[in-house]
Amino acid sequence: MYSHIADTVIKKEVISSRITTAVMGVISFVLFTALGAGVYIPLKITPVPLTLQTFFVLLSGVVLGSRLGSLSQGIYLVLGAAGLPLFSSGGWGFAHIFGPTGGYLLGFVLSAYVIGRMLGSRTDSWSIVAALICGDALLLICGATWLWAGLHFSLRDAFYMGILPFLPGDVIKLIAAFVVSRRYIKRAKVLFYSL
Repeated sequence: MYSHIADTVIKKEVISSRITTAVMGVISFVLFTALGAGVYIPLKITPVPLTLQTFFVLLSGVVLGSRLGSLSQGIYLVLGAAGLPLFSSGGWGFAHIFGPTGGYLLGFVLSAYVIGRMLGSRTDSWSIVAALICGDALLLICGATWLWAGLHFSLRDAFYMGILPFLPGDVIKLIAAFVVSRRYIKRAKVLFYSL
């Protein structure tokens, strides 16, 4: 009887601990993405600035997995849309989501989900590289698609303003995300992926 009670108490503590870990992980990546928005460089050739956000979006998918990673980015979007100045250059609100950066912002959720989904239980370097490249490509495609379909840029302009200027910076962010991912992915899978 006592062992059954002890097992129940331990299970409740483990569940409580896992929920706390998940909440802390999600909140951390909401904050990291917001801080990344504060590091931005306006570019003359495009209305979309270069930011550090995408680095944290990529990491959220690797570290938190598909569900928690996309949840962290979804919460980030909701908080920014609700009026907190979390977007690049201190932007906020629905007007910002429907502006030039809107496709990228919505792509944050999709990118984090796809990265986590592609990785699953894998921790090898090739899987990480493939997931990061796919996640980053999705971000760029979502951003350029919004410029074309939502803001009526020509396909050529959407490519030249929505994808091309970001490729050099994205290569650097992908390399940095890979280095960080290789170091922490096994621990992250233990902490977050089984939730």
